[in-house]
Amino acid sequence: MSGDRRLVLAVDLGTSGVKIGLVSTEGDLVRWEQHPLTTRYAEHGSATQDPDEWWHLIVDAARRLLGSAHAAAEEVVAVGVTGQWGSTVPVDEAGTVVGPCLLWTDTQGAPHSRALVGGRLQGYRVRPLATWVRRTGGVPSTSGADPLGHMLHLERDRPEIARRARWYLEPVDHLAMRFTRVAAASPMSMTAAWLTDNRHPEVVAYDAVLVARSGVPAEKLPPLQASGSVVGTVHPDVAAELGISTDARVVTGLPDLHAAAVGSGSLGLHETHVSIGTSGWITCPLDKKKTDLLRQCATVPGIGPHPYLLGDNQDSAGRCLQWYRGTLAERGRPAPSYDDITDLAATARAGSGGVMFTPWLTGERSPVDDRAARAGFHNIGVATTGAELARAVLEGVALNTRWLLAAADHFTGRRLEPLRIVGGGAQSDLWCQVVADVCDRVVERAAEPLLTGLRGVGLAAGVALGDIGYADVRALVPVDRTFEPVAAHREVYDRLFAEFPRLHKAQKGIFARLNG
Repeated sequence: MSGDRRLVLAVDLGTSGVKIGLVSTEGDLVRWEQHPLTTRYAEHGSATQDPDEWWHLIVDAARRLLGSAHAAAEEVVAVGVTGQWGSTVPVDEAGTVVGPCLLWTDTQGAPHSRALVGGRLQGYRVRPLATWVRRTGGVPSTSGADPLGHMLHLERDRPEIARRARWYLEPVDHLAMRFTRVAAASPMSMTAAWLTDNRHPEVVAYDAVLVARSGVPAEKLPPLQASGSVVGTVHPDVAAELGISTDARVVTGLPDLHAAAVGSGSLGLHETHVSIGTSGWITCPLDKKKTDLLRQCATVPGIGPHPYLLGDNQDSAGRCLQWYRGTLAERGRPAPSYDDITDLAATARAGSGGVMFTPWLTGERSPVDDRAARAGFHNIGVATTGAELARAVLEGVALNTRWLLAAADHFTGRRLEPLRIVGGGAQSDLWCQVVADVCDRVVERAAEPLLTGLRGVGLAAGVALGDIGYADVRALVPVDRTFEPVAAHREVYDRLFAEFPRLHKAQKGIFARLNG
């Protein structure tokens, strides 16, 4: 192994699992581990995780990685974290956790969010809607499933936690603080709180008007610094525990959206990537602030040479296949592998015999904001096969992607192509081809798509340390395969897609009555 490599200890904290890896500052993946995480669901929309579980898994994995023959601890020059965002960790002055992490799906704060901004114009009152959109590009969700809703819930419903909380941190910022003991955030990591004035990307500060309107204690918001900058060096206690240098620098946390933009090499204007992870999105860099409330798309603070990224989110993507696999494992039967499921799906014809799956397991955010929506199979008949059900799950996620892609095309004023695909779902050749066919776009798969977040962390750290520039990133990200749309499948997918948005429209009232 080279003795002059510069390695990054990289963490990718997903919702269902955490990846820990060693990545060079030029994006080369050396070694990595992945471990599942426990999510606890309870009444009143509670969805939480234990941040101490994250930390113990990260430390144990880092020790193993650094103790292997693949790396030397002295080669680690930086630490970087990416992962889920829109979640909230309450900590004390020292960074010690004082309550569970409220996940991005946690809606316990919904009553407070509705009281703050709720109304009749697409669910919002006109004045707060106009104020927030003008300044940030977005608006807090009336569902409570964002940091503002979380903070209001803790302050008003959980006083025993609020009294002990010094800071309310995003998960990536919490982990950066555990490495450094420094409380810090960035406009990039605080995007989902909608408390920064995003009209002026060069200004790194909270918006005093929005903070005052929100009712969140300003003194509990972490200090802001520039996105992609260095928070500090690794704290001596952590360095000793891991065996790395106290000179190793810790970079500001990256939301998974931003790490995927870097890790996919999609940092040029309109260079588009699609993610099929637990959730899904379509994004590209943009130069101007914009909001489309009708289609639930907005620009958010970006990373790289352009100040904004297109922000949108589909709640369930790869999660759908995970759910499907889990249902097959019920009644004491062993779960089939994902390869077994996709191999079975490949035996069904394109279009799954007319069976459609709507992938709204936990509701939807973009291109419609409907937290009450739920998934379902449609048009099943007595002749429907297991292979068709399996393929319909893959196609349903792709149809949802096409629905969002239409919104993204409209938002950017252009046909976005090629689509560089990343995430765990992109490991499947079949799923990549289905996305290409359903969307009728060329799809490029980034090599090792499951590890795009880790690669993005390594490259972002490389930029922060001056080893590379953002202009170098695209050439450092290999593409392992290109999927061209199959013309023979266009008609069947056009027919299915014509019905797909109508299914939501027809069932929206049912969802509201059953799940509202």
